[in-house]
Amino acid sequence: MTDARQLEVFLTLAEELHFGRTAERLLLTQPQVSRAVAALERHIGAPLFERTSRRVRLTPLGRRFRTEAEPAYRMLQDALRNARAEAGQIAGTLRIGFLLPTGGETLNRLVRAHEARHPGSRIALSHIPYRALYEPLRRNEIDVLISYLILDPREQSDLTAGPAIHHASRVLAVAAADPLAGRDSISIEDLAGRRTATRPALFPRALFDHFIPPATPSGEPIHRTYDLGDDDAYGVATAAVARGHIVHPSIDAFTAQLAHRDDIALIPIHDLSAMPIGPIWVTARENARIRALADTAATFAAARGRPAS
Repeated sequence: MTDARQLEVFLTLAEELHFGRTAERLLLTQPQVSRAVAALERHIGAPLFERTSRRVRLTPLGRRFRTEAEPAYRMLQDALRNARAEAGQIAGTLRIGFLLPTGGETLNRLVRAHEARHPGSRIALSHIPYRALYEPLRRNEIDVLISYLILDPREQSDLTAGPAIHHASRVLAVAAADPLAGRDSISIEDLAGRRTATRPALFPRALFDHFIPPATPSGEPIHRTYDLGDDDAYGVATAAVARGHIVHPSIDAFTAQLAHRDDIALIPIHDLSAMPIGPIWVTARENARIRALADTAATFAAARGRPAS
């Protein structure tokens, strides 16, 4: 028997003061009850009960031990019940949305890791267009969005950003004939005076500024004047880049999607910080399933060798 089981037997016997009733309550035999009490007394080094043919009663040490042990045992039982209840809540379907650049290999590995860690859980994935972004979260159409962990506390105060599962390096998409196309890397200062996209109406301002700053660090303007519209911003931006109308700062996922194209070049931007990507959820709807995913994400990030942020 485990120590916890011995403690359960002791506390039940201390209440019943009868080996037969204790055995009946715990679905044990009387010899099992006796062995459990004897093992506990050997571990402590002194008797906890006085036994005669007619009665069972606690020794002074037994009374003191009961007074100190019972609250701790009840707390342990409560903790176990709560943990089992939460584990049960983790089982089921968690709805995860993703953007086109955030739904690649890293997300797939996170999903596999989470489902392996929680066999009763199931992940349902859905693509979220840029023009919607946080709205499916707020409308409770998804539980978690895998997106860029750039939240403005004034505009997204209702959302929580979880740990990063990936830090995406920054690239600039340009037409193959653009003077920058032959470079091994560029600085954000190289965007001075260049034309880029305007912010789509529903796209969060802070996140857009993180992608395409309004000016270079030296103060030179970046002309965010090309209207992408609100339907297929990704497709419109790609076509505009290929025709030389704009240059487009993006992330390394963009590289994988456009690597096959001869009319677009992708150049690393060496002085823009990597973009953190991870789970975002509505704070008021946080639950055991979301917390479990956040825990998996933190473990996943640590295993990849980069602390979660």
